Amino acid sequence: MQIKIAPSILSADFSKMGEAIKNLNAAGADVIHCDVMDGSFVEPITFGGQMVKNIRPLTNLPLDCHLMIEHPKTQIKFFAEAGADIITVHYEACNKISPTYLRETLELIKSYGVKCGAVVNPDTDVEKIFPVFDLCDMVLIMSVFPGYGGQKFIPTALEQLKKAREYAVKMGRGDMDIEVDGGVTEANVGDIKAAGANVIVAGSTVFKSADMAATIAALKA
Repeated sequence: MQIKIAPSILSADFSKMGEAIKNLNAAGADVIHCDVMDGSFVEPITFGGQMVKNIRPLTNLPLDCHLMIEHPKTQIKFFAEAGADIITVHYEACNKISPTYLRETLELIKSYGVKCGAVVNPDTDVEKIFPVFDLCDMVLIMSVFPGYGGQKFIPTALEQLKKAREYAVKMGRGDMDIEVDGGVTEANVGDIKAAGANVIVAGSTVFKSADMAATIAALKA
């Protein structure tokens, strides 16, 4: 199973975003993770589809757009047309609207020819999204509570990752991408990968590194 390192541009200097994208290209990143926050589902506001549209010409790497927003269905068109390769949405935001909203949103993403995924917070059992695994190209397990970069990894995420990988195998999709986001470091990435994650989001660890290429290589190895 391919290990993919997905640096989060949440930790980049927003005034130098173009330079940050070019540096990630050169450093060997596999995916670029775009943390979208609306000031409602989470407290901060980051950016919208326009940012994704602006960085799309700067890289051939997949753009992984993680929507930490209320009513994600309303924004899918903008991110799909901006050039997102995969869009992930939160179970928690969708479930507040209706029991079918998550599936409807994932189906909407796919209707644009974009890959889709479901996300759970650390206090939501991953089993809540098992009913939509059939639609998902990837599932995302949060290992911190969403909203801020630089938080410490929550160890219970390891059990969530194991459950997700075991269920994917049970479905006959053992090679399914399972992503982890939050508090990943060189010290804990071995345990994270052993638990079942193969897409590793790393923001502060990569962007605060003196040698981004060496850090990305170490996380991958």
